[in-house]
Amino acid sequence: MDPDIERIETKLAAARTRLILDKPFLGALVLRLPMQAARPDWCPTTATDARAFYYNPEYIASLSLEQTQFMLAHEALHCALSHFARRQHRVQHRWDLACDYAINPLLIDDGLKPPPNALNMPLYKGMTAEEIYPLLDDNDQSETLDRHAYDSQGEGKDQTQGTDRGMREGDLQQGRQSPQPRQGAPQDADRSPGEPQASSDSDDEGGASRPEPLTPDERETLAVQWQQRMAGAAQQAMQAGKLGGELRRMFDHLLQPQLPWRMLLARYMTTLARDDYTFIPPSRREGDFIMPSLRSDQIDLVVALDTSGSIKDGEMEEFIDEVDALKGQVRARVTLLPCDAKLCDGAPWVFEPWEQFRRPDGIKGGGGTSFSPVFEWVEKAGRRPDLLVYFTDADGTFPKAEPPYPVIWLVKGRSKVPWGQRIQLN
Repeated sequence: MDPDIERIETKLAAARTRLILDKPFLGALVLRLPMQAARPDWCPTTATDARAFYYNPEYIASLSLEQTQFMLAHEALHCALSHFARRQHRVQHRWDLACDYAINPLLIDDGLKPPPNALNMPLYKGMTAEEIYPLLDDNDQSETLDRHAYDSQGEGKDQTQGTDRGMREGDLQQGRQSPQPRQGAPQDADRSPGEPQASSDSDDEGGASRPEPLTPDERETLAVQWQQRMAGAAQQAMQAGKLGGELRRMFDHLLQPQLPWRMLLARYMTTLARDDYTFIPPSRREGDFIMPSLRSDQIDLVVALDTSGSIKDGEMEEFIDEVDALKGQVRARVTLLPCDAKLCDGAPWVFEPWEQFRRPDGIKGGGGTSFSPVFEWVEKAGRRPDLLVYFTDADGTFPKAEPPYPVIWLVKGRSKVPWGQRIQLN
């Protein structure tokens, strides 16, 4: 028996109103998504295409009011965080899992109650989808609780297994044989790419068909719109004193001006190596005039590499290649100190400005993480480098005292550092 649609709509409206009153940040975002009943063949729970909130009436009927609030907020955060525009080259199913792992802890931390089978792992709390993605197993068979309808149905197919994880094979066949037009979207060219999708009447089979995936122009336009909406919602919630915890930190991180770590590191090293003029008196044979001459100092750079196992080989190679490119531009003498709980055997490795900076053979690690051995080595060697750069996830034991030279932490993940300048890697 089909549930009473009017009762379901009343339940959704009540859940949305409760969010607006209790959690205005999430409530303001949910208000931006028109709610549409969807056909159960493609939407067994809830879904979004970044334009609307789709729901299976039977599923909503099975939830409590608190769980309904969770699902409304869940879909709204997918949109506000532009998950539909950030996947890029990543595998769709794995990206979908990472997005749910990023969102659900935020909502739970904010006091919302998740429905059964909602993906949640404390390890990923405070991490973005980009940070979670490489930590997931390629063959992870988990399924998202909702459907991410902004991507095409076939892109999530696992070519080695021959199935689309998160969608039934019947859904795929139906989608290939008879694609449905986007429900509620005008069929002419008057609708702009970012125009919100209007609600529509249900079709003959009892709900909206699966919407078509977003075009590149739509993704770009909607990403800008949702960022503006998120900024406005956060400002209102902060004025009301109802935005805190992980949601506040996430908002600050995503909306603050950011530069790639490569640009920040290059800017810092270039500043250190800036050419300058000297007025050292010339020899008598050059005359009596003291003319300025241009000189360029060589940087003494120490690079520490976390080999504890949390940093993957590809990431390590990318970092080393970037430092090599910068080293040649600014004339840096680089001392490499790979370290987990202790310095790697054979350390240090020293590279002159004219030598290629590369990863030495035989670097081993995988143990625990302590940052003290690197700073102890620098102190015992009587060195005071112009800069020490530490490539790490910052999950380890730090020295108690800050050293008397600048330190930059290139951090993968969300762990904090007690001193020095922290630059987010991903």
